[in-house]
Amino acid sequence: MALSAQTGAATAAAPAHDRYLAADELLAGSAASFDIEVPAALVEAGRSGLAGRVQIRPLTVRDLQLISRAARDSDSLAGALMVHAALQTPALTLPQISALPLGLMEFLLAEVNRISGLAVAPAALEDAAEQPIARAAHVLARAFGWTPQQIGELTLGQILLHLQMLREERDGDG
Repeated sequence: MALSAQTGAATAAAPAHDRYLAADELLAGSAASFDIEVPAALVEAGRSGLAGRVQIRPLTVRDLQLISRAARDSDSLAGALMVHAALQTPALTLPQISALPLGLMEFLLAEVNRISGLAVAPAALEDAAEQPIARAAHVLARAFGWTPQQIGELTLGQILLHLQMLREERDGDG
């Protein structure tokens, strides 16, 4: 609801996009749970249709912080920990999660990412690839064989300097 500047009286209700969210509205999503239909082929080879449902919840910032600390150098462990943290029904232990068939694990992880807001739309990836900094990182990686981590540690000034040196080398000015 908007307030009149002169009187402080309430005026007509503001459109939804003009209203501020309350803290409980922002935090409500972390308490949500989602029933996910699992394709039968992921549970039993050659079977079609749906095998049944599982219930998962979105990951929180705290979940991701703990997972990233626990699985520093292991993407597969990170994925298993993410599914373990999100899977509510049935409740599985981490060794049970690690024993899941790979296709089922990938499906569950994709669903966890989707409901947690971590999935990236293909259009967003295309937009990101067109950004100058992403293009610069690609050029530097190709020219020097640097890893994404090494490029990520460079300052913008260092990136520009290396790009200028490559340009001069290509043009025969260096």
